[in-house]
Amino acid sequence: VIERPGANISQGRNAAIEAASGDIIASTDAGVRLDPHWLGVLVAPFGREPQTRVVSGFFAPAPQTAFEVAMGATVLPGRRDIRPETFLPSSRSLAFRKEAWKEAGGYPEWLDYCEDLIFDFALLEKYRPFAFAPDAIAYFRPRGSLRSFFQQYYRYARGDGKANLWIKRHVIRYATYLVAVPGIAALSVVISPWLLLLYLAGAAVYTRTPYRRLRPRLREMTPGDKLKAMALVPVIRVVGDVAKMIGYPVGVAWRIRQRPIRPRR
Repeated sequence: VIERPGANISQGRNAAIEAASGDIIASTDAGVRLDPHWLGVLVAPFGREPQTRVVSGFFAPAPQTAFEVAMGATVLPGRRDIRPETFLPSSRSLAFRKEAWKEAGGYPEWLDYCEDLIFDFALLEKYRPFAFAPDAIAYFRPRGSLRSFFQQYYRYARGDGKANLWIKRHVIRYATYLVAVPGIAALSVVISPWLLLLYLAGAAVYTRTPYRRLRPRLREMTPGDKLKAMALVPVIRVVGDVAKMIGYPVGVAWRIRQRPIRPRR
């Protein structure tokens, strides 16, 4: 066991990888439950194609409450949502050759969250596209409360701001909540209250994918839990957006103070 008191995620991963003697590194997270065949499926592409340098595994929610079911459906992609050629894998299910890790510069130790995305981008610059092993699944429980979810997405967005990630997405989010939402309300007073129906149309579009993911889960739930999960989807969406809008400028302010990071997306 390697101990690094006070290390962040990147520092811990880098220390473990540096100490590893093998050529292939399989990465996962604490607290997940790996499919029994996870490791074999994840490393199989290296044997089939010797030139393989990176393999993307996959992950799936393992919810135990109605809230966690709704959370997983709202924030986590399903298999049908993934395009393997553009998928950015989480380091909870990822394999790569140690030499690829070295050439990518390792995990970014200056970044506390979103570190696996920066590592993905560095690998993509050298080894695009990654092999994809969708059956190498790491199961994990989604956040179990709005408070913990808010904190999680605040940190993710703060990491985006620090690393200069997803600028367009954040701008669109600010424009939607700070311009479009109040603008429709103002126009409904001036022009016609029927314009308020635009809120319903927007909500339908915004929650369509989460409800599609939720539908298969509903068959296994009690009537009360079904209603709870369905009602929570839009709430989770809004809470996540608010967390991101608060966290992102905090990260941007840190980046301005600390160091310039070139835009990634």
